[in-house]
Amino acid sequence: MTQPSDSRVSSAEAAVTYVFAVCRSTRATSALDVTGVAGLPGGEAVRLLPSGLLTAVVQTVPAADFTDEVWQRRLSDREEIERYARAHHAVVSAVATHGPVVPLPLATLYHDDDRARSRLADEADRFHTALKRVAHHAEWGVKVYRPLAPEPGPVADAPAPEATGGRAPGAGLAYLNRKRGAQARRERLREQALDVADSVDAELRGLAAASRRLRTHGAALSGDQRVHVLNATYLVADERAHEVGRLVAALGERTGAQIELSGPWVPYSFVGEV
Repeated sequence: MTQPSDSRVSSAEAAVTYVFAVCRSTRATSALDVTGVAGLPGGEAVRLLPSGLLTAVVQTVPAADFTDEVWQRRLSDREEIERYARAHHAVVSAVATHGPVVPLPLATLYHDDDRARSRLADEADRFHTALKRVAHHAEWGVKVYRPLAPEPGPVADAPAPEATGGRAPGAGLAYLNRKRGAQARRERLREQALDVADSVDAELRGLAAASRRLRTHGAALSGDQRVHVLNATYLVADERAHEVGRLVAALGERTGAQIELSGPWVPYSFVGEV
């Protein structure tokens, strides 16, 4: 849970200030109506908290819902944490339709509005830099899976000597050679898939203002048995958004890889690096 560095949320407190995102203090922002945005369960109405040239999008929430103990329990409940994550994202997305925003991590809390304003003032330069970076840009996610190709078949067990009457002294060597060959083919397919991933990433980076390569997902985590070789996200100018889908389709045809495109998203991945 992200909290102010000088304190922790205590269950003795009645309420705390939850911050969803930060945007510029403009005329359009001051006229922004967020009353219809639901926010987090159990909290008061979502509202704007101006602080000089910046404005935070906040909600007053019960402190008892965000103690370390309660939040750790919530993190172990997949459905519950997804409910909070979706509510958080809904607020960020609603504000982002009116201009650039810096989304803050899930469960960013301050003891009160004054503490939140103080943090905005302390980090004003970082927020302004991030807002300038993501203005008129969106985030696109790309996942690449290894091109479909037949896997090496299972290597048959070497026959026992008694099964051949002891007349096949080369059977064991042939078995080992087949096994080595299957392993070499697997390695070759893997190297080819990684080359495809690098090629796709290089082309998309040429289109993007910034990019990040993320950890790939294993079958044990996702249940997907496909071999995942690239998990990346790209910050693309709105004026070039129409090029993303065309490029991904062309790369899929050229490489034979399965490529999944998602977005456009609020640029979560590109606001914490400045």
